[in-house]
Amino acid sequence: MRTPHRSRVARTLLAGLLAGAVSGALVGAVAGQSAAAEAGQRGERQPVITRDVVFTLTNTNDTDVPCLADGSTYTVAGRLVGPRDEVLGRAGSTRINVLVHDAGTGGWFWNLESSPRHDYAGKLAAQGETSLVLDRLGFDASPLADGRSTCLGAQATMLHQVVQNVTAGIYRFVDRPGASVPHASQVVLHGHGVGAAVAQLEAATFDDVEGLVVMGFNDTGASQAAVREAARQTSTCLGDDYASYGATPADFVSLLFSSASEAVQRRALAQRNDTPCGDVTSLLGTLGALGLGTGSIEPPVLVLQGGRDARMNGDAQAQAQRFRSSEAVTARTFARAGSALPLERQAPQVRRTVLDWLDTTFVER
Repeated sequence: MRTPHRSRVARTLLAGLLAGAVSGALVGAVAGQSAAAEAGQRGERQPVITRDVVFTLTNTNDTDVPCLADGSTYTVAGRLVGPRDEVLGRAGSTRINVLVHDAGTGGWFWNLESSPRHDYAGKLAAQGETSLVLDRLGFDASPLADGRSTCLGAQATMLHQVVQNVTAGIYRFVDRPGASVPHASQVVLHGHGVGAAVAQLEAATFDDVEGLVVMGFNDTGASQAAVREAARQTSTCLGDDYASYGATPADFVSLLFSSASEAVQRRALAQRNDTPCGDVTSLLGTLGALGLGTGSIEPPVLVLQGGRDARMNGDAQAQAQRFRSSEAVTARTFARAGSALPLERQAPQVRRTVLDWLDTTFVER
């Protein structure tokens, strides 16, 4: 049986102390100590910091997806977001949540600092979790001159390299190249949309992560809107090396959002990315590989989906059934949310679900 995460254990013990207090003075003292202890356990006493990091990765495909990559070495960027001592490598080995973004978005999707209420990585950090927010090759701080020179099989292989490097500490801070970086004792992948497909493919192929969070992805229940968009992107890629996600800004919004505020939608649109055409043209092959390999994923899986996801048919339970070999699968559908769960109005409930799952699933860090 897995041991609950220390924050949940601490809350349970402290609640018992409070219940057993026999005087008003004792209750007051214990309550004060409890609040301080609980805050310390969740990392609330430590400031949350962000540090840019880079990885040296090889753009090669070692998966079963039939696609080609150029085999070159690239610098892939990310940022660590978490409690200060963990981010600076002063807390020993720790759990690191690796956040993998969708097509058309970027690392900003997980770390929307312009809207703190929707900063998924920042909010997890306030509860003691450390995250690595990646910009996949071809997006934002990880530029790629020719979008046809990578593919989703290579994206999964590079994600595997990230997992190995973050476990061994083989990466560096941008502003302090020689400084010690945190080593991961556990790696949990969080993926959204196509990023969830990449994360699933990594977990199925390389079997080197402790857990998997799948958001807004279903490899058997794509809607007609999603099929039309995939076909449009593929057509664009016949003559170009990058394709927009959504033919228009309005299409981008309608594919991703259902309940997000207009302010959040504007911020997302301002950071919208084109998608490398190698990713676009390898999507069908990736779905085929997942159909064969998803059932071999062994670590615990959390599947989250919006009930108003314009890209999916069905609910989270349908995707959860794909993970036949997992030791534990949890599924939840947020009835009024669209695909972009961390940015929808239900974002606090989404984060609470993730934090509770992390608490109850994994051993103490």
